[in-house]
Amino acid sequence: MPKFDTKLLENYISYCNQKNKTLANNISNIGTYNFQREDVRFKDLVEEEMKTKIQTSSKRHIKFDLLTSKGNDAFEVVTDRETEFFSGVNNVDIDREMSELAENSLRFKFASKRMKGYFDNIQNVIKVGGQH
Repeated sequence: MPKFDTKLLENYISYCNQKNKTLANNISNIGTYNFQREDVRFKDLVEEEMKTKIQTSSKRHIKFDLLTSKGNDAFEVVTDRETEFFSGVNNVDIDREMSELAENSLRFKFASKRMKGYFDNIQNVIKVGGQH
């Protein structure tokens, strides 16, 4: 796995971690009057940056420098200004939060398994070395 793939996975795991914290905060404040749910934006920021800053020599080339250098700046926590009160006291919809929590869990497991596979492969190469 090339370096940019591991950096992308690292950033994605960081995103999943922040998303999990944000969802847990939303769920824990479901009964808090006038609390406004929060969400984490990641993909939107990357797509916006890709449209404006990536320059390549061919339309078919993809430049990964931007994606790998962003780190935790690639996502941000934003407040949802929805005015509909799903719980009666704020805009947190427990069904939506639980659904997103389950989806985020699956995404985190996928990324961490990919990362583990990469390091298992490196460990295997080190152990076996030059043996044929």
